[in-house]
Amino acid sequence: MTGADRAAPAREQTTGRQAAWWRGSVGYEVYLRSFADADGDGVGDLWGLYGKLDYLAWLGVDLLWVTPFYPSPMLDHGYDVADYCDVDPRYGTLAAVDALVERAHALGLRLLIDLVPNHTSWEHPWFRQARSARDNPYRDYYIWRDPAAGGGPPNNWRSHFGGPAWSFDERTGQWWLHLFLPGQPDLNWANHAVADEFDDILRFWLDRGVDGFRVDVAHALVKHPDLPDNPPARHEQAALMAGMSAAYRSQQHLYDVNQPGVLDIYRRWRKVVDPYGGLLLGEAYVLEAPDLARYVVDQDGLHLAFWFRPLHMDWDPVAVREVLEAATVAAPDSSLAWVQSSHDRPRAVTRFGGGALGRARALAHATLLMGLPGVPFVYQGEELGLADARIAREDARDPAGVRDDAGGSSRDGARTPMLWSPGPGLGFTTAGRPWLPFGDRTDADTVAVQRADPSSTLRRYRRLIRLRRETPDLHTEPVQWVDEAGGVVAYRRGRVLVAANCTHDEAAVELPTGRWRLAFATAGQEDRPEPLAATLRLRPQEAVVAQST
Repeated sequence: MTGADRAAPAREQTTGRQAAWWRGSVGYEVYLRSFADADGDGVGDLWGLYGKLDYLAWLGVDLLWVTPFYPSPMLDHGYDVADYCDVDPRYGTLAAVDALVERAHALGLRLLIDLVPNHTSWEHPWFRQARSARDNPYRDYYIWRDPAAGGGPPNNWRSHFGGPAWSFDERTGQWWLHLFLPGQPDLNWANHAVADEFDDILRFWLDRGVDGFRVDVAHALVKHPDLPDNPPARHEQAALMAGMSAAYRSQQHLYDVNQPGVLDIYRRWRKVVDPYGGLLLGEAYVLEAPDLARYVVDQDGLHLAFWFRPLHMDWDPVAVREVLEAATVAAPDSSLAWVQSSHDRPRAVTRFGGGALGRARALAHATLLMGLPGVPFVYQGEELGLADARIAREDARDPAGVRDDAGGSSRDGARTPMLWSPGPGLGFTTAGRPWLPFGDRTDADTVAVQRADPSSTLRRYRRLIRLRRETPDLHTEPVQWVDEAGGVVAYRRGRVLVAANCTHDEAAVELPTGRWRLAFATAGQEDRPEPLAATLRLRPQEAVVAQST
């Protein structure tokens, strides 16, 4: 690619820090290869996303996070990056990114791209050079160590995807570190040259007009300098890591992730992104709220961090209340991003029981999240009430699910293509076969069918998102958790009450003194003009938003 091809459209930097434009936003995760296929090869792409921006604007979201589109051998579907400043031909071109940014901004949408700074592909030129000789200038871009006594790996660290976190290079006689696949060697952030490279990468994309970055594996960039062994995990710690490989769950991750120096990286990045008004959103996979809060609470590192504990939560009123309240107490300043599904975990509908029950619970939980301070995110298809699809073993594509000790942790069921309309290819592709089968989907799961049905999950989501935007107290007032008996989880924000019945039985909420109206109900009953009675009765698995008048 020539320098002219890589040239970015002109973009003026701002003076000083812009206001936090993301406050009050609703985010949406686009898993690119499964969103929309414009060129008919069975894989979603940038022009496919371009053609669906009008839908996302209609849905009412403000902020799009798009998964990686960089050149890659696709060992981990793009999270193994071979060039941080280009586009894989399977997804499009740099011109497609520019068009996407321009169209998104015209529709009032902001665009975050996925940044993968913990590791590269082993096909990245840096690693190819590093692997060529011990004295190569790029050698120290990665983490290499001599064999342990007896010739084995330098320590006992385990990969997220199973097996040792080390691979041996026969040519140079050392092991390289990879917290994920061997084809994803970890970068050495103790090397200032790596930091300089990423300063340039950030500016490259900010100059093209992107609005910020979702930072992949944001908690893991720094490792303990001595690389000591991790101790065995306690039972409760292993249980919390359900869905990860058995090898990874077997250890307490005291030295390979969540090290103190990682915040210095984001403090440095703030000096790069702040003049552009750019957002740093971290995938800091830390499941204790106080530990996560340190990434955002002083607002000198990451602007936002995902709170992932809901993805590991049972549908139980005590658990729901504890998980949500813990995060609002630890980080009360709108610095969390809320999720209940993602491309890395089973969908909420599946986790919460499947079928109609799972859909009701997932929508109730989404209602709770949509009223909290911070930025709630919708994972594509969540607004359709999708559960995980059933994928036959011979159709498996996820590297986490096919490694020997992964323990059934395949993510394929949550990654099946988006469903747009009835008919061949379900509106996703004109190819005879998509990259991943649709599974057991039906026409009723499609956007076209649900958009035409006023009672559909899609229309409920759209109404809920609009209510969040139109309700000032949900952006400005503090959260006051309400002590409710009988399995109800509830909180107030000023003149707004949000409540969810997390049980199989009818439950009641005593409304505060005053006149209240029903602003939203997951069962779709909010159009009644009469004021609510002092006791509001909730159906099983129902959530409501009430407003005082």
